[in-house]
Amino acid sequence: MPEPHELALNFALKSHPGRVRPLNEDAVGADPGIGLFILADGLGGYNAGEVASTMTVSMLLTDLGTQLERADGSPETFDPTDALRNALIAMNTAIFRAALNSSAYEGMATTVVIAWFLGGRLWVAHAGDSRLYRLRGGTLDQITRDHSFSQELVDAGMVSAEEARVLPAKNLVTKALGATPELEPEVHDYDVLPGDLVLMCSDGLTEMVSHLEIGSLIVGCRCDVVESARRLIDLANEAGGRDNTSVILVRVGGPGPRADDGDEQAADAMADDGVPVLQASDHLSPSP
Repeated sequence: MPEPHELALNFALKSHPGRVRPLNEDAVGADPGIGLFILADGLGGYNAGEVASTMTVSMLLTDLGTQLERADGSPETFDPTDALRNALIAMNTAIFRAALNSSAYEGMATTVVIAWFLGGRLWVAHAGDSRLYRLRGGTLDQITRDHSFSQELVDAGMVSAEEARVLPAKNLVTKALGATPELEPEVHDYDVLPGDLVLMCSDGLTEMVSHLEIGSLIVGCRCDVVESARRLIDLANEAGGRDNTSVILVRVGGPGPRADDGDEQAADAMADDGVPVLQASDHLSPSP
């Protein structure tokens, strides 16, 4: 089974409603003890998007942590790919059924992106257009590929990536938790090197701030995760803040225990917005 404590991780989580929308329908959470980080961007009217994203983060933290804990006492090999796939399929079903059973939640769904550092590797799972980037050697690469109508047009060569950013249907996602009765999650794993920095974000950031600007800001902050998180949110809001914006940054250190100040930095990064960071001990469920 992959050992979760091989790398020291320094991280920050931050979310902001932006300058236009009154409600923040994003959710972010972490279980740093097992190297698990989750970000979700809720879809749907009224408060349904907020319900879907909060359900997703809190329940996935519990589900994945429980799967890993159970595997500790089992001779069977723990497969993070299967764990992530099964958890996302179950989460999709839970959200879809909740939307069917309550008119208040009708049509709710959420994007999700997960980073799980296990055994010296990074497992990434996602659905929708919330993204994961990796900064390595001063170069920022987008690791996930959007599940969106605009990305399909880019893939077909019909528009450029820059043109896709201003399309009227740029926010139309082709895959999301709860949007359809069945979901086939996308899960991949990648190598991890000391010095890597992983950025997870909702489209509130990428619609307002370009790829080049994001990479330059993080490098300019000397990869300080707390300062980078704060300034990325500020940059999105200065550019108009038309959507909720959430970021999770994780910097990989060398072998050894996780950074002692990780939890404090994550909490401090969120405090000024009044938006809670969901931790592994949180068990949240929506009221009907």
